[in-house]
Amino acid sequence: MIEKIMTIFRIPDLKKKLLFTALFLVLYRLGSFVPVPGVDATALGAFFAGAAEKGNTLFGLLDLFVGGNFERASVFALGIMPYITASIVLQLLGSIIPYFEKLKKEGADGQKKLNQITRYATVGLAAFNAITITTWLSSLVGVVPNPGFLFHFTGIVTLVTGTMVVMWLGEQITEHGIGNGISLIIFAGIIARYPAGFVQMFKLLAANPSFENILRTAVAIVVMVLVTGSVIFVTEAIRKIPVQYAKRIVGRRVYGGQSTFIPLRVNTAGVIPIIFAQSILMFPATIITMIGKQAEGSFWMTLQRMFSPGHWLYTILYVAMIIFFAYFYTAIVLNPTEMAENMIKYGGHIPGKKPGKKTAEYISRVLTRITLPGAVFFAFIALVPELMTALFKLPFYFGGTGIIIVVGVALDTLQQIESHLVMRHYDGFMKKGKLRGRSSGG
Repeated sequence: MIEKIMTIFRIPDLKKKLLFTALFLVLYRLGSFVPVPGVDATALGAFFAGAAEKGNTLFGLLDLFVGGNFERASVFALGIMPYITASIVLQLLGSIIPYFEKLKKEGADGQKKLNQITRYATVGLAAFNAITITTWLSSLVGVVPNPGFLFHFTGIVTLVTGTMVVMWLGEQITEHGIGNGISLIIFAGIIARYPAGFVQMFKLLAANPSFENILRTAVAIVVMVLVTGSVIFVTEAIRKIPVQYAKRIVGRRVYGGQSTFIPLRVNTAGVIPIIFAQSILMFPATIITMIGKQAEGSFWMTLQRMFSPGHWLYTILYVAMIIFFAYFYTAIVLNPTEMAENMIKYGGHIPGKKPGKKTAEYISRVLTRITLPGAVFFAFIALVPELMTALFKLPFYFGGTGIIIVVGVALDTLQQIESHLVMRHYDGFMKKGKLRGRSSGG
């Protein structure tokens, strides 16, 4: 393993890409500690210190994706979330509105127009979010010492600019670095929380080193490893549908005639269903929090508890919505009819299935069957943070959305590094074997 890690740095262009990526991620983390003018970060941190306030609102969910920037009132408080939201919305519109569907089929030119529209939409969403956040911050006692027009103006400009800078950093990483820059920025924000969380966990153990606490900590670590391994397994799981292509003669060349397969992922929707479900269920608690403190036993407090993690109604709705959005997003991303038409266009067919409608029905049936176990598994993973807190008294957030994103981004980046190694006649980083050769440039 050490030899393979060293191999990465023997390839000049791969080493350059990795160092470029690391540098821009460091710049992102440094910018995370630059505060928004006019906000008392200490008072805001005290507000977020309450687990009930932080865990049950959209602000807590936003803070998870931006790596604590929102809690620190950083200029990167919005992070890359407006860009992600704009991208998802346009992807959904691509299956509904003919104009966006046409752009998706126009190749590089269409993608360029879509990227331009996504950037404009990002600015609009960032401005809307910034207005909402500055208004909310002004309503908190002691967080904004001098609320007024100047604070709102500077706050909105700063937050929108911060989002555009983060988007630019992500695009530069994608173009000149290794991996998907946007995903890596979210990855860096989530993973930055873990070291402090583990330190806190071991401090609590050192303060009370009883046999029960030692056993609980050991079991918690084992469960973390098992959960991470299971997420990797399901994330990589695919259902292969065999496809046979007929031979075609074009000029003097013969094309096709080979057997291949369509890889259908068990978890096609990824982390999107969990994000959608969390956002919808946390909306009532967020509104109640913005209204202000309510009297104990009032209707609003009862409603807030019902839509808070740990309540049976929240858990049932959470699982049901994750499964629903898993099917919904998979149906939008993968179109069996379009896949069947493309097979006919390139002379392919699934053995034993008639081309066209029967092929589309077969693919749709397979998708329906494999999506359910994947959705149920990720619904369970989404509940892991509550279980870890209840069973092991874990002092930090582990599991759920964060672990799925971390695993997905890490696997994608490793696969890109492996493709660079294999392309230069090295054994893949994720494969077994010894070094086979060295490229002329390495």
